[in-house]
Amino acid sequence: MRNLLTRKSFNFAFIISVGLLALLPLYVEMTGDDFYLDLANRLMILAIAAVSLNLILGHGGMISFGHAAYLGIGAYSVGIPAYYEIYDGLFQIITAVFVSGVFALLTGAVSLRTKGVYFIMITMAFTQMAFFGIVSIEEYGGDDGLVIDTRSTFGNFFDLEDTVTLYYFVFVSLLISLFIVKRIMESRFGMVISGSKSNERRMQSIGYNTYRYKLVCYVLSGCLCGYAGALLGNFTNFISPEMMDWTASGELIFMVLLGGSGALLGPLWGAASFVLLEEWLSSITTYWHFFFGALLILVVLFARGGIDGLLSKIGLSK
Repeated sequence: MRNLLTRKSFNFAFIISVGLLALLPLYVEMTGDDFYLDLANRLMILAIAAVSLNLILGHGGMISFGHAAYLGIGAYSVGIPAYYEIYDGLFQIITAVFVSGVFALLTGAVSLRTKGVYFIMITMAFTQMAFFGIVSIEEYGGDDGLVIDTRSTFGNFFDLEDTVTLYYFVFVSLLISLFIVKRIMESRFGMVISGSKSNERRMQSIGYNTYRYKLVCYVLSGCLCGYAGALLGNFTNFISPEMMDWTASGELIFMVLLGGSGALLGPLWGAASFVLLEEWLSSITTYWHFFFGALLILVVLFARGGIDGLLSKIGLSK
């Protein structure tokens, strides 16, 4: 995490953002308005999910339209044990990461043998299979979803039932997620992934099994998104199949593109913009999706680097 803070390019946008997020609970305590805390929690959890997607989309060129499946798997890995009165947080998180990793391994092994639009469609197909699979299980609420009566417990270490504790748990998780992805992409493994995106045949010609590298990257991405799903389940205290619908995957792609595909902090800017704009636009019009669509078109046409690219031009980001 030290590398994130020592680069001059992060001395403005990133440091200011982290500072504001770190101090937000103090502001909420003074004003007594928990709304902003809930908004920031959702923002940071979606940012972690977008960071995980950016690992394969922005860095690896794998356009997955099924990434929300891991959010749902992570959330149900909290909700289903809680349904049986198993509240151990470590068990739930390990389950979320492990099941997400297995799902990513099995689906990625098939999906990565395809490219382009075929890859997009097959990832969406697998997600819809998971979606309808959960819908069909009436024991866990089916379409109606499942209420989580108690959040994950971690013994005497900390209590996630306390909103401030949950907030800082999510906040630290976001910083660690950014650090992990940064270390991955700066490693030789990350260079192979980036090289495969640019010229896969050349990477294969010099001896790299790009399929295996991309599969491992796909699994790591799924595990991280599954962890975000576990956080989401704890935050909402309610889970439903809608968490893993293909439209939710589209929203994650929107965040990555809006923030800056391939940029370390792009998903953070994208998730922040998405959540804040959604909250503002939905309060003034029921047609806020239209304006989101128009915004994405403008970003694609005139700001290919997304928000991170704009910040870079004015010296506020890398």
